[in-house]
Amino acid sequence: MSGKPEVAPKGRLDGLMWALVAVLVAAGVGGNVYFGEYSVLYRALALVALAAVAGFVALQTVKGDAFWTLVKEAKVEIRKVVWPTRQETVQTTLIVVAVVVIMGLILWALDSLLGWIISSLIG
Repeated sequence: MSGKPEVAPKGRLDGLMWALVAVLVAAGVGGNVYFGEYSVLYRALALVALAAVAGFVALQTVKGDAFWTLVKEAKVEIRKVVWPTRQETVQTTLIVVAVVVIMGLILWALDSLLGWIISSLIG
């Protein structure tokens, strides 16, 4: 004995934690069905509470920790994005609308032309 407290290796209890998450989700679904005659507000509050507990338990796993790290890194990356100005957004939207209208007219004309050619060949 070294005198240090023994700590379970990271991920050793993950299976048990995911089983607990599954039990919490099943309890939420079953409870929602079982207590169907009660107010939707109370059932929704209970589901939110169970979801929060299940989420907390899931975040304690290796995959949950990796997910949380991904979320934090995504927030950092979002801050680095250079968002377009309102004028750039409006101009780009108008260009897209114009191209869609032009392509629609071209395809309509092509469809009408081919329809006329086919109908004159058949009839």
